[in-house]
Amino acid sequence: MGYEQPDLTLLGAEHVRRYQETGGKVGYLWNGVPTLLLTTTGRRSGQPRTTPLIFGRDGDDYLVIASQGGAPKHPQWFLNLRAWPEAEIQVRDERMLVTARAAGDDERPRLWTIMAQVWPNYDTYQSRTERVIPVVVLTPGGATRNEGV
Repeated sequence: MGYEQPDLTLLGAEHVRRYQETGGKVGYLWNGVPTLLLTTTGRRSGQPRTTPLIFGRDGDDYLVIASQGGAPKHPQWFLNLRAWPEAEIQVRDERMLVTARAAGDDERPRLWTIMAQVWPNYDTYQSRTERVIPVVVLTPGGATRNEGV
């Protein structure tokens, strides 16, 4: 499949606001795919930062992709998770604590395939950059590790 231009009428802060106000009734489905809200801790500010992201599932884990549309640098939310891997997600009206980690080389291809089935544009995004786009695994239940993603 080739690249498909998404509808960009609901983005960023407006997406977060509508999702939170409606418990996900508005914003959970974005361009026909499910999204969650990821709240990280700013690595410099220490302030909460919330980002809407497309997600998939692998068992109990939630999967997100640090693609930034294939930009040459990682998105800020990913850099925040490196510093503070404990985060919160909201899926529809349910909120939960998660611990984030980047998928290892051994599991990344399988998890990438799951996510590319959810959002085929990820393959195009990877072709736009020389960096290996991380697959981030969000495990519910809080942290037992101190290392970042």
